[in-house]
Amino acid sequence: MHIDLLEKRWLYVALGMILLFLGAIFYTAWVHNVHPPGHAETIDSASLHLSEEFAEDKLGVQAEPLANGSVQVRLVAGRYGFYPREIEIPAGRTIVFRLASMDVLHGAHIPMTNMGTMIVPGFVSEVTTVFPKPGEYPLLCNEYCGFGHDHMWSKVTVIAPENWHAPTKGGQQP
Repeated sequence: MHIDLLEKRWLYVALGMILLFLGAIFYTAWVHNVHPPGHAETIDSASLHLSEEFAEDKLGVQAEPLANGSVQVRLVAGRYGFYPREIEIPAGRTIVFRLASMDVLHGAHIPMTNMGTMIVPGFVSEVTTVFPKPGEYPLLCNEYCGFGHDHMWSKVTVIAPENWHAPTKGGQQP
C-alpha cells in the first residue's frame, strides 16, 4: 500500500499531537495527584428521611465538630429546595458540606466561593470549604432539576467566629 509523503507527515503530526495530549494528561495525574474519586459513598434516596445521617432532625449544622475541628453541615436537596432552608456557620473555619438528593440530579453552588458540586441521587456529595468573611450567601441549584428549578435556593449566613455559637444539638436551625 502506497502512502503519499505528505499524508505520512500529517499522520506523524496527528500521532505526535495525540502523544502530547496523553502525556499532558498523565503528567497532570501523577504530578498534581489528579484522579477521579475512588471513594463513592452511596445512599438510598427513597428512604433518605429514614437514614441515620439525613433524617430531618439531623440536618443542618452539626453540634459536634469533626475530629479535625471542622464544622459539618448536612443538607438534602429535593423538590425545588435545599433543606434546611437557612443555616448559620462560622467564618474562618473549615466547613464540610455533606449533601444528598431525595429525587433527581441537583447542583449546589455558592457564588464567589469554591463551593460547588453535583448532587447525584443515590450518592453522598462532600465538599470542604472555608468562608473567610462574614456575610450572607445564597446556595443555588446549578443543575436544571425541573419546573421549580428557578426557586431552588437556600441562605447561608456566615457569622464572625466570636459571635458564632455551635448548635446544642444537630438539626437545630436559626
